[in-house]
Amino acid sequence: MKPGIHPKYREVVFQDLTSGFAFLTRSTVETRETIAWEDGNEYPLIKVEISSHSHPFYTGKQAMTTTAGRVEKFKNRYARGK
Repeated sequence: MKPGIHPKYREVVFQDLTSGFAFLTRSTVETRETIAWEDGNEYPLIKVEISSHSHPFYTGKQAMTTTAGRVEKFKNRYARGK
């Protein structure tokens, strides 16, 4: 690998604004905010609107839609014009 071309990873905390859930990971994202973490250290803070803790797909609250009804509605709508 070439030296000097890879980004500098550092530990950061991502916090979900919807649920308040936070997790510590490594990232290259820059931020000015910091937060005191459970281990007593202070880490940069990245605030996100949605994460796996609040996303409907991961929480099981996703509404499943069927495409069959949509196809029928499409065909009926455009069959009237003929």
